[in-house]
Amino acid sequence: MVSRSLKGEPELIRKALNDILGGSAASVLTITFGLSYSLLIFTGPLAPHLSYGLAATFISSAILAAVIAWGSSFPFAIAAPESSTAAMTGILAASLVEHVVANDPSASLLAPALMTLGLSAIVTGIVLCGFGVTRMGRAIRYVPYPVVGGFLGATACLILLGAVRVITGHRLQLTTLDQFANILTLSELAAACAMALALYLTWHRTRTSFGLPAMLVGGVVVGHIAFWLAGFTSAEAQASGWTFQPPPSVSIMLPWNTADIARYPWHAVPDLLGNLVAVIFVTASSTLFNTAGIEVVAHREANLERELNVTGLANILSGAFGGYTGCISVSRTILNFSSGGTGRLAGLTVAAISVLMLAVAPMLLGYMPKFVLGGLLIYLGADQLHKWIIESRRRLTKTEYVSLLAIIVIILQWGFVAGVLIGVVIGCATFAFTAARIDPIKFSFDGSEYRSSLDRSRDDQTVLTAHGGQIQGLNLQSYLFFGSANRLYQHVKALLAQRPECRYLVFDFKLVTGFDSSAAYSFAQIKRSADERHIELVLVHLPKLAEKALRSSGFISGRVRIVPELDHALEQCENEIIAKHQGHEQEEANLRDWFTQILGTPRDAVALMHRCERVEIDAGEIIVSAGDVADSMHFILDGRVGIMVPADEGRTTRVRSLGRYTTIGEMGLVSQAQRSATIQAEVASILYVLSAHQFEALKIDDPSLSQKLLTYFVSVMAERLTFANRTIAVLRR
Repeated sequence: MVSRSLKGEPELIRKALNDILGGSAASVLTITFGLSYSLLIFTGPLAPHLSYGLAATFISSAILAAVIAWGSSFPFAIAAPESSTAAMTGILAASLVEHVVANDPSASLLAPALMTLGLSAIVTGIVLCGFGVTRMGRAIRYVPYPVVGGFLGATACLILLGAVRVITGHRLQLTTLDQFANILTLSELAAACAMALALYLTWHRTRTSFGLPAMLVGGVVVGHIAFWLAGFTSAEAQASGWTFQPPPSVSIMLPWNTADIARYPWHAVPDLLGNLVAVIFVTASSTLFNTAGIEVVAHREANLERELNVTGLANILSGAFGGYTGCISVSRTILNFSSGGTGRLAGLTVAAISVLMLAVAPMLLGYMPKFVLGGLLIYLGADQLHKWIIESRRRLTKTEYVSLLAIIVIILQWGFVAGVLIGVVIGCATFAFTAARIDPIKFSFDGSEYRSSLDRSRDDQTVLTAHGGQIQGLNLQSYLFFGSANRLYQHVKALLAQRPECRYLVFDFKLVTGFDSSAAYSFAQIKRSADERHIELVLVHLPKLAEKALRSSGFISGRVRIVPELDHALEQCENEIIAKHQGHEQEEANLRDWFTQILGTPRDAVALMHRCERVEIDAGEIIVSAGDVADSMHFILDGRVGIMVPADEGRTTRVRSLGRYTTIGEMGLVSQAQRSATIQAEVASILYVLSAHQFEALKIDDPSLSQKLLTYFVSVMAERLTFANRTIAVLRR
């Protein structure tokens, strides 16, 4: 016991060090983004109170990181304010300031602003906990993808507009364009754009742990060198607006005293509700989408309800202590995970460093040129805008993409509530015109009852009867969209739970009329469940639109097979099952053993062998043609032949295949009628031919043997008739 404990101590120490290093790397992003978010929210009339904004930001970062690290289903999770949540919080704060200033220009802004931030975080937290407890968080998966994309695209536009205000101190509007018509303002904007371009060309492509702080430090150094070359002192650069005024020491203020609550502009609350709903929506959607993104990268499944509950609790505590909203972060969590952090100590490290920043942040900001953090905001906004306006074009149909652009314009013009409501209406209308609410599964089957058309030996059939349940098939139909695809995922989960022996999951898209891009997410969930059980997915009759959406989402990779026809797909799966359960013994069986099995005695087997002629057929070679006289039958020792009938435009269609240890032409041998179909070798095959002449001689020379052959012919035809009846019964479901 003691030695085992001693051996485990170095491992624990190593894991703890990895967590601390990973958390420290993630803290770099938290600090950098935190400074920019403070400036984004506490801008304009709130700029004199920036020290309180810095405190609110790092209080939020510390509480969110600590609580979510403690309770998340991802032990390595890192949480903090995100660009989208910070942008929405800034819009909410700006809306409050406008109402307060409009009613009383001399009124205090700090206490109402901090109360608004805290209340929005508390209300958001309560709503998220409600979603988690009632499992209503899953409802966001039914929000149309263009609505979510339009919402986040508009948020990116607002981040860009906020960046312009941070850099210049002016809002970018038609009525304020004259304020930008001077060299100083244009120079500040040009410098910020250059900084954003530098971030894109360097950190965006490498994503190294310390690449971003190195770029920011480099930007600060270059800025001060430029000021020195231009003959500016630090004071002159600040007076000209090139650098931030150094705020006083961070001031922490809990906005919950009785006097401030009494003076709060409660009359403005109805006008703020729309922006408050937007804060709740973007925090909830960011939580769910970020969690899904981490699932994909880390190959782990999250407890969605737990994530909502923990994020809700973290936001409630953040608001209670004067912070604002945030959620789990994809970039920081993956950075921590890639750096070796796997435990909860990483998030606690981020929390500790955020607390330390309460004393260090003002000193850093005093040396920071505006174009450095403004350029970071421009980069963040432009990156999100590129994702939702440029990249999404490849994943969306034209109708969906136009809807996304329309929602962005509506949100920028009339606000988030109007944009979301109109977007939902657009999504519902699109749905009403493209699909009806019907079951996406026409019928299901397994390999023990529905097989390929390949005629197999009795031994092979026995294997498929016993193990055919390893093949589970779903015949899909209608239009697959975000709702029906999710129902398909739920059905597959239940099916896999009921049939744990499943190894091949076949999806037949032959009756699918359309494929929504958001349905690719449900198929990604199906693939994740299949990969956990080592199940191979087989896609049949896959439409081009569906294939494009699945490929762009990264679904078609690994254990996913695309086959043009269901018959060939089933045949491939059956071959693999037979090879697995029979090995190579049956493949090495010789003609004598097979004939002995058919006729019952080795003597009869040898007698029949002497009357047959051995032939080798190449793949594609015609064995007999339709219309020929049926003067022979064939024993297929190895390979496969197909029965082909004429089709339109001079083509032929395979109606049946026959594999090794099967026979073909036995009825023609008896009736001596003309051939009704062409027989062609599908692969290189070895056949033994019994001619009509030898069969007639056999009836005279060995009547007992000829009678056994006739009995075998009757049994083969009976088996084929039974199989055909069973197939017809499945197709009539």
